[in-house]
Amino acid sequence: MTVTPTMMRQVWSIVESMQAATLLTLDDDSLVACLTDQVACTGPLPLEERHALGGYLQSRIGLIRDLALGRCVA
Repeated sequence: MTVTPTMMRQVWSIVESMQAATLLTLDDDSLVACLTDQVACTGPLPLEERHALGGYLQSRIGLIRDLALGRCVA
């Protein structure tokens, strides 16, 4: 299972709407869990999609934190 474009849009919308301090203070696993839970709030997220989303998020932790840091500095 792969991450759908809809899920990607949801993730990045959530990242942009979350407080930068939250994105920067959560450890990697907590950040992935938090974002996955936020996506799951918008509709059912089957286990295989949840795992795919978790992998996607884990691979983009650095980018998520860079974006949050940029918002803190700006």
